[in-house]
Amino acid sequence: MDTWLLQKEGFNVQDAAVDGSRFLCANGYMGLRGVPEEASSALFPAVTLAGVYDQNGDRWREPVNAPNCLYIRADFNGLPLSVEKTQVQAHRTALDYRYGIYSRETDFGEVRVSSRRYVSMASAHLLADEYRLVFFRDGELTLQAGISTDIWDINGPHLFDFRHSEGETLVTTCLTGQNRIAVAAAQCVRTDFEAPESLRKDETGIFRVFRRIVKKDETLTLWVFSAVYTSIDDPAPADAAQRCCAQAMAAGFDACLQAHKDAWEDIWARSEVMMEGNEEAALALHASQYHLNCVAPRHAQNMSIPARGLSGQTYKGAVFWDSEIFFFPMFVYTQPVIARSLLRYRIETLQGALKKAAEYGYRGAFYAWESQEGGIEGCTNFNVVDVFTHRPVRTYFRDKQIHISADITYALRSYWEITGDRSLLMEGGARVILECARFYLSRANARVDSDEVDFADVIGPDEYHERVTNNAFTNMMILHCMESALMLRDIFADREAWFDRLLKEMDYENDWALLDRVRGRVRQSRKQDGVIEQFDGYFELEDCSMETVRSRLRDPREYWGGDHGVAGTTQIIKQADVIALMALLPERFTDDQVAVNWDYYEPRTEHGSSLSACMYALTACRTGKTDKAWELFMKTAGIDVTGGGKQWAGEIYIGGTHPASNGGAWMIAALGFAGLRIKNGGLTLVPRLPRQIDRLSFPVTVNGQDYRVEVARDGGRIRQL
Repeated sequence: MDTWLLQKEGFNVQDAAVDGSRFLCANGYMGLRGVPEEASSALFPAVTLAGVYDQNGDRWREPVNAPNCLYIRADFNGLPLSVEKTQVQAHRTALDYRYGIYSRETDFGEVRVSSRRYVSMASAHLLADEYRLVFFRDGELTLQAGISTDIWDINGPHLFDFRHSEGETLVTTCLTGQNRIAVAAAQCVRTDFEAPESLRKDETGIFRVFRRIVKKDETLTLWVFSAVYTSIDDPAPADAAQRCCAQAMAAGFDACLQAHKDAWEDIWARSEVMMEGNEEAALALHASQYHLNCVAPRHAQNMSIPARGLSGQTYKGAVFWDSEIFFFPMFVYTQPVIARSLLRYRIETLQGALKKAAEYGYRGAFYAWESQEGGIEGCTNFNVVDVFTHRPVRTYFRDKQIHISADITYALRSYWEITGDRSLLMEGGARVILECARFYLSRANARVDSDEVDFADVIGPDEYHERVTNNAFTNMMILHCMESALMLRDIFADREAWFDRLLKEMDYENDWALLDRVRGRVRQSRKQDGVIEQFDGYFELEDCSMETVRSRLRDPREYWGGDHGVAGTTQIIKQADVIALMALLPERFTDDQVAVNWDYYEPRTEHGSSLSACMYALTACRTGKTDKAWELFMKTAGIDVTGGGKQWAGEIYIGGTHPASNGGAWMIAALGFAGLRIKNGGLTLVPRLPRQIDRLSFPVTVNGQDYRVEVARDGGRIRQL
């Protein structure tokens, strides 16, 4: 088995949505879905742009898909060489994870079409394709290559005022509807054949048309270079796109491909986890690391990663807590510059968080649950559609998922602890932590008959139970946030004047004193036989099996949570909650506590989110459940190999890639199986290697120093490089 190659035989239109994500090519700036070049919008082709959003009317705001600038379509003797329109004799799709190269080969009987394409990791705006036809009989070929405006949108359209220009480079320009952002796509081609060329322009785009009489056994090749720019990138995006295409054309396909490969080699040198002894697992791990690495914002210093990466418009292209809790660990240990970008995004969107808190009547920073550009809250009050009434259902993710601000604080503190770099805190990170702590002071509920402080009317990671009080995860992460704020004085003890100026500027004197008092009063969850209650009253809910709850469904797409969900009145939970807390703050719990809670909560967890399995796997490693950890690792790492994960929440499509699972796979391998820890400023290992693998090896960077971690059956070692 080639542990770097995903392959699929055959074509089924019903698989187009899933396969478009599985075979994704991306470079952080844009994502190109893995569908054949000739695909119409019915097969969900997309060039999804990072950080560019638009709203059409009162529909959900979502990222913009650019014109399809790698569109190629051929007809032979009147036969459309299209997987949508013609029965194929054979079709193979492949994705090379090492270099992010998509390839397809389709046998139409009289003609075989093959191609390989990539989104350049060396040049953020460039896409390139090598398209080849082999003929098995004489005939007449019509070949079209151009820029298609037949765009797939979930809540669109988003692009208007299309204008096309011709010449050596074809260019399509358009404007987004809401903010009038200019989007430009350009394309130029080179061929190894001569043929009369004409131009076609209509409502579907602009295309070069080649017509040629071909002979049996003849082979024709077309090289396509395309570029996408927006007015966010350059004030003259059309000119910039043309220059990018011209430069690539001058360099040639092979030279551009080599630069792309070299960039990927550098990424793998910094991040690859080598897993030996199980080829299926090695493939899954390569897939996970590919899908997370390919959506990292290497072109920017202040961007984050959407919950579905760049695989489409699902989840509104928004940044969730996934960024800090699931994506961040791999990057902070392997590519700290990217981790810094994820956090700079939060620092630069602080004003949006302050505004949101004020909208709800609170002080401090309440970060968006679904954050778009500028920290705009993309989450609506109606996130699910009832499958029976087809009416939107009121959900409370936007206003009750208050743990988001603590999650961001957690990552900011972790960045300093792992990198030793205080500059990010001084450049706005400290202010973020203080404003998040201030929000929790404002949001706390004091009791008149007790010294305890509650956090009522919240939702924890388990979204099936809404508007609960004292969610264990939420309360302890809030406590961690408050402690992190108070830690800042120790961190900056040698620069106290700077920190004091910040406190004075923020008028923080009263809040500073309150933090010291309130942190000791935050309500601690009650325990029952050592099990931490997920929230007040959880133990009194119906304690039934997963099968019982599932049997109550009347429609497989039914949403399990909310007021009428089948899980809402039971102890069945969506995803890791108490267990997630134990994975994130391991030093606060003993091994016995983790084991007792794992045994209680895991059978009651539906794992209805791709964020869940990795948290259970991490804690399973700690408690010696390595076989169970292995099972959960394979579920986590293999999700974008198999195309797993939920595709629907009610009537809402939620498919796409799973960067949180991708990051979770790295966490299980490095922090679980290898047991990597930072203790007293140094690295230690507590290996928990499953019997299914023989060896792990991976690079990490801690406190600015590069290391190589190696774990085998006879133990582990850390080499300084």
